[in-house]
Amino acid sequence: MAKKKSTKQTAADDTNVVRIKASSTPTKKVKSSPKEPVAIKSTANVKAATKGKPVKAKKIKKPGNPKGWTRPFRAMGEYFKGAWYELRQVRWPNRRATWSMTLAVLIYSAFFIVIILLLDAGFKYLFELILGQ
Repeated sequence: MAKKKSTKQTAADDTNVVRIKASSTPTKKVKSSPKEPVAIKSTANVKAATKGKPVKAKKIKKPGNPKGWTRPFRAMGEYFKGAWYELRQVRWPNRRATWSMTLAVLIYSAFFIVIILLLDAGFKYLFELILGQ
């Protein structure tokens, strides 16, 4: 008979677990395939280039972020500009395709009108039969 593995974890299993904090960097390097180059950013190169001088972070301004009373008007302008761009990308159907889709909608609607009328008449008949009127 084969021995069953116990489901309890031992102290030896806990030593193999690597816990990584959000602020720490991973200790194991992941090997990448030769097809996908990976860019590695290192702070060592920056420190070597500045030779220990403190580096000030540059503030980055977001372009097109107006303040004041012009902001709503610019937002509306951007909205309509984006809407016009999307409308230019639409592939509009030709006349024949438009008529065929219109006909399909009319037939679909007529089919369900008939089904609802038949169900209504059937339920009306059943209620009159049950109530005896």
